[in-house]
Amino acid sequence: MDPIIAIVVGVTVLTVIGIESGGVFLLRVVSRGLEFNALQKSFFRAGHAHAGVLVILGIVCLLLQAAAGVTGGWEWAGVGVLAAALLVPGGFFLSVLGSDPKRPGRAIALLWTGVAVLAVSLAVTGVSVIVAGVAALG
Repeated sequence: MDPIIAIVVGVTVLTVIGIESGGVFLLRVVSRGLEFNALQKSFFRAGHAHAGVLVILGIVCLLLQAAAGVTGGWEWAGVGVLAAALLVPGGFFLSVLGSDPKRPGRAIALLWTGVAVLAVSLAVTGVSVIVAGVAALG
């Protein structure tokens, strides 16, 4: 595994602590009746869930590529999944800031940008693992 990718994976594992603290915040929002509207609560839940899932998916993608022996710069596609793990939740969280938003704000563009980055990154990751596997056969 590329040493930089190893560092990225290690740092990413540590970010799960931050996601965990976000879970504590979410628990306070739901259980203590903090002043958030239904839109904010649902977007906070979605942002938190997507953060956790996408961080784990990003780590899995990086490890799959390393195990398959993907090289030539293609191994960085997994980092795109990790970028999506910032963009998608960021879109959820930042688009509902304010005292009582009735609909998501312009920061929702982060979510859609993250979705596009995720799709491209997953496609490149999948193809690169397949290509590395085929190359290992011959």
